Amino acid sequence: MCVGRVRAAMSVAVAFIVFGVCGLRDNACAGDDPDDPTTILFSGRDLWRNGVFAYGGFLTAPGGFEQDGLLLKVLLSGGAYRYTAHDLNTDIIGVESLVQVLPGWRIKRGDVEAKFFFGLDIERHQLFPDDPGNRLRGSAIGARFAVELWYEPTPSSMLAGGLSLSTIATANSARIAYGLRVSGDEIAISDFYIGPEAQFFASDGYRQWRLGAHLTGMKADGYEWSAAAGLAQDSDKRASPYLRLGFIHRQ
Repeated sequence: MCVGRVRAAMSVAVAFIVFGVCGLRDNACAGDDPDDPTTILFSGRDLWRNGVFAYGGFLTAPGGFEQDGLLLKVLLSGGAYRYTAHDLNTDIIGVESLVQVLPGWRIKRGDVEAKFFFGLDIERHQLFPDDPGNRLRGSAIGARFAVELWYEPTPSSMLAGGLSLSTIATANSARIAYGLRVSGDEIAISDFYIGPEAQFFASDGYRQWRLGAHLTGMKADGYEWSAAAGLAQDSDKRASPYLRLGFIHRQ
């Protein structure tokens, strides 16, 4: 993939982001009803023994999030990670940056909500020392499909799932989580969910599995917080705790 094509794609992605942010700032896609938000700003951190990542972006729905309709999700992420290149018999440090521009559609039927996305995936991986056998090496433009599911089987429980698939070096991920509602009245916060989660990550020649516990939907000071912690194991036979933190703001 030539650098010129990557830069052109990055320019298109940045244009989407600038247009989206300007639209959010000027309320171009929504009315002035604060109880009917059309934009979610999100950010988070993810770390474990062999990696640390930060991400942020926005999700906008011109018709609001209370009805079926179009979505646009823009995600920017960056971080560093370590893996073992067995053919080189050494550890590799990778530095990752990516942009995803994903148009989508939201469907809600009763207690089930589904979001489907398909769009542009732009990634750059710099490896130290260089690993010519890694297909993630360098810059690439591809397509990404993603789905996010939320189900409330009872008034006091939730089930969430997600799947993300890329054409770039089979960089895929999946997550499933179950939670029970906990009352926050005694500590003057909103109700939230807590329960187990499982995650799986895969890319060219690498796999990682996670099993832990999550806290989802804690609202305070106009933000909604989430967190997760547990144990991770990868295909390099390395294990360690992991920690994930995130927050969203609706407007």
